[in-house]
Formats: sequence, C-alpha cells, structure tokens
Amino acid sequence: MNLTAITTAPLNQQAVAASLDTAGIGAVSVFLGLVRDRNQGRRVLHLEYEAYEPLALRGLDLIVAEAREQWPAVRLAIHHRIGRMAIGDASVVIAAASPHRADAFAASRYAIERIKQIVPIWKREYFEGGDVWIEGATADPDNAGAREQALRIACA
Repeated sequence: MNLTAITTAPLNQQAVAASLDTAGIGAVSVFLGLVRDRNQGRRVLHLEYEAYEPLALRGLDLIVAEAREQWPAVRLAIHHRIGRMAIGDASVVIAAASPHRADAFAASRYAIERIKQIVPIWKREYFEGGDVWIEGATADPDNAGAREQALRIACA
C-alpha cells in the first residue's frame, strides 16, 4: 500500500496504519477526519470532495517528507478520499508511527494542518436548502510562514 493516496474508495484506517513499518515503534496515532452532520448551524446532508489528483498526491508526499525532516523517527501515511460521502464517512486517514507518542501526535496534527494549507482538495457541502463550496488550500507549498504556522499548531 502506498503511504499517500487519493481515492474514491472508502478508507480503511487499519490498512493505512498497517502500511507503516512499526519495527521498534512505541506508538501509532491514527487520525480520522469524518463527515459531520452539522456545520455553521446547518444540518449537513452529505459532502463531495474534488481534487486535482496529480498535484494533490505531490502535496501529500511533500507533507510526508516535511514530517520526516521535522521528526526523523516518525513514519507517516496519508490517504484522502474524494467523491460523494455520507455523514460519518471518513474523508481522510492519517497514521503516524513513532518510538514516542508525542512525535506521533505532533506529526499527525502537522499533516492535517498542512493538508488544509497546501493540498488542492475542495469540499462542497450540501445542506438543507442549498450547497456551498468550502474554501480549500490557499498557501504555496514553499511558503515558510504557512509551514511554521502548521508546526506551531502541531506542537502547541
């Protein structure tokens, strides 16, 4: 299994976590981003995610490399789903394996913050009475300030 993926298939958190080499590892942190039923006071019916897949994969790979640079012992996998998703479906799975839990948690948090900053994935939310596009990635992957912001959030 690839460490990074953009897919229309339902996400399997166990498979993503199992894709990491856990030899000598003391912690595995798995983050699931789920489709919630309410947002901004509205009842959400479902979501649709779209991506420019080649660039989105490049962004996920960059995040894995950045995390490896910041936390050399961490092994990271990120899978993001696109297409229509129902309430409760997983839209993203991030698995981080590390000798120590603090680094696994920090790398996972860093990854979700960077996804929102730099990966070209767009979310359309359908709710009672209409739909709206939720703003997607807006930062340049080379923007050092955005990267520092994600790191501050991850290590807070």
